[in-house]
Amino acid sequence: MKTTISYKTKEYHIDLSKPLDISIAVRGAKENVNAWYIDNPKIQPHCDGDFVGSISAGSSTNFYDIWFNPHSHGTHTECVGHISKEHQSINQNLHQFFFLAEVITIAPSEENGDLVITKNQLKKLLEDKAPKALVIRTMPNSETKLKRQYSNTNPPYILQDAMQYIRDLGVEHLLIDLPSVDKEKDDGQLLAHKAFWNFNGEVRLGATITEFIYVKNAIADGGYFLNLQIAPFENDASPSRPVLYKIE
Repeated sequence: MKTTISYKTKEYHIDLSKPLDISIAVRGAKENVNAWYIDNPKIQPHCDGDFVGSISAGSSTNFYDIWFNPHSHGTHTECVGHISKEHQSINQNLHQFFFLAEVITIAPSEENGDLVITKNQLKKLLEDKAPKALVIRTMPNSETKLKRQYSNTNPPYILQDAMQYIRDLGVEHLLIDLPSVDKEKDDGQLLAHKAFWNFNGEVRLGATITEFIYVKNAIADGGYFLNLQIAPFENDASPSRPVLYKIE
């Protein structure tokens, strides 16, 4: 299933039968990826009196309850509502789902005891390219990211001026394989989030940040098309499934 996409002055060819899923699923297990100091997700049969919503327990159907937090338990996409007093819903602010994207790989550098992504690193890798979507894979990169417990580990994050550079390039959708673009404990400053959404100026309501992705090593750096789909939650963030398509 191949298609040709006309974008600006160029034509691109992709094979829709060869998606590259970069999402992390939510599982009702302690081994599920986790951050922000809360319990693991729960996916369990609904119980009401003698009723247990499981065929193995005698029900005619499987009827499960799901408890999770999108920010803590898997790939999720968020809008500025994540940091604003005014309610903003990702479902109301994300209106398009297909974008030209650039995948880059960065080994965060050490600075003041933290591992950080810097403006200079981004400039060297992007060379002032201006994709609508930017996908950042951090190194080292292994399948342990699918079940890592991030709470109280001070993961890498993006420095404020680096995020300003991303915004100034015109990137509208940022995807990263970390639990946050900001430092785990920063006294609520949220400098990278605020820089990306231009929080103290003309706020970029349509811009999104997707965290907790996983980009396999077999996916090379370079240009792709991105299909960014969310579950239609009226919330600041929603579970999401970003899928890349290689440009042929």
